[in-house]
Amino acid sequence: MIIQRLSRERGRVPADGSDSLHTFSSGGYYDPAWMGFGALRVLREVRAAPGAGLAVHRHANMDVFSYVLEGAMGFEGVAGSEFGEAAGGDDTATGVVRAGELQWLGAGHGMRHRAFNAAADAPLRFLQIWIQPDRLNARPAYALSAAPAAGDRGWALRASRDGGEGGLPVRQDLRLSTATLAAGAALRCALDVGRGYWLQLVSGEAEANGRALAAGDALGWVGESGELALTAGDHGAQALLLELPPPA
Repeated sequence: MIIQRLSRERGRVPADGSDSLHTFSSGGYYDPAWMGFGALRVLREVRAAPGAGLAVHRHANMDVFSYVLEGAMGFEGVAGSEFGEAAGGDDTATGVVRAGELQWLGAGHGMRHRAFNAAADAPLRFLQIWIQPDRLNARPAYALSAAPAAGDRGWALRASRDGGEGGLPVRQDLRLSTATLAAGAALRCALDVGRGYWLQLVSGEAEANGRALAAGDALGWVGESGELALTAGDHGAQALLLELPPPA
């Protein structure tokens, strides 16, 4: 089965100085036909003016990724002392995530979090992705994946259960990869019939297995074999690919 989600069909939730485009139901957007894709529960594109962003909110038993596409995302997170060890040993982690970087927050038994535009004069655009973990009430944790090297044009593994190939170790049987393709460049990826796949086109235009995709469009595969063949359009493209346990 192949699922298509077009950018123009996403839910929109405007707020003071920010705008969120929701692939699945979350926050102020609800559509019973789009409640997630297996362990993938939320995928929203957030655009924020300087100083604006997401209000303080609480997470529990959720792995939250923020993939910065443009600008600089400031963040504040508060949890138990083990969470703060990454930021200096107290119970607060703060910092800035820049374009190309990927942040992981393992909320575990609970934490408060805020994400905002840290720049005074530039826009912020990032994807926020929520993944349901494979365990409950773990200790909160935090990690950051640096942007891939500028010349890297293949799929770059950014997160996986075992942290292989330089990716972040996370609490679900997933592989999260990103890619930047020059104009006309092509990438291929084998599809395992026993897995689920979600492809999100981040920018540009591309063709995936014969389907034209514009920025913000997505495709999901369940129970499919063969391969994913992705070819960038005339102006190149950026893409994010999630390999997941198959949706029930």
